[in-house]
Amino acid sequence: MTATPRVVGLLGGMSWESSAEYYRLLNELVRERLGGLHSARVVLASVDFADIERLQAAGEWDEAGEVLAGLAKGVEAAGAEILLLCTNTMHKVADQVQAAVGIPLLHLCDAAASAVRAAGVTRVGLLGTGFTMEQAFYRDRLAAHGLDVLVPEAADRATVHRVIYDELCQGIVREESRQAYREVISRLVDAGAEGVILGCTEIELLVGQDDSPVPVFPTTRLHVEAAVAAALAPAGLTGR
Repeated sequence: MTATPRVVGLLGGMSWESSAEYYRLLNELVRERLGGLHSARVVLASVDFADIERLQAAGEWDEAGEVLAGLAKGVEAAGAEILLLCTNTMHKVADQVQAAVGIPLLHLCDAAASAVRAAGVTRVGLLGTGFTMEQAFYRDRLAAHGLDVLVPEAADRATVHRVIYDELCQGIVREESRQAYREVISRLVDAGAEGVILGCTEIELLVGQDDSPVPVFPTTRLHVEAAVAAALAPAGLTGR
């Protein structure tokens, strides 16, 4: 008899475009692993991203962390046994969220770094929101895994950030933006990047491996793969 998968808690809505990808991938990968009519056991709490974006822009990270910590408590109370924060940028408050619950939060950076190291890459470019590329919380977590992290130059960072918030988070996918990202990736490779982390969950809606001369690491998929492995692992192997 197949063991019942653990319940995965999702903190989503940042944006819902990428949270929908989390839900789809969770169910597809569970079905691939278990077959038949199997699907993921999921509890989802979804925020109004406009509220979170306002706090991001104002630098009110502690308040944003309080919002997500409260949601995490609700997800845990609803039966979640594993927690995913379905956003790269808001991993800035991952420790605050983890401290609020007794279930393990699977850190997205750890999943990404494991994949990068497994591919034999040590110098990696990072694409994401301006917060993710410019602040230390994300780069330091990757560096703790032994990775050398490169970010684009200021003009390229501005382009990457603008496309995320003005287009991808609103369901808009433009060919000219895809080409702009390809050019940013090319410049990162010229600067020495051996791979590129797609460090924003929406970026995977725009570019993929075909758009890069070096390996890309899609954080949404890698995060979900780690969650499915944890959800299907034998009892006792998913400790906090």
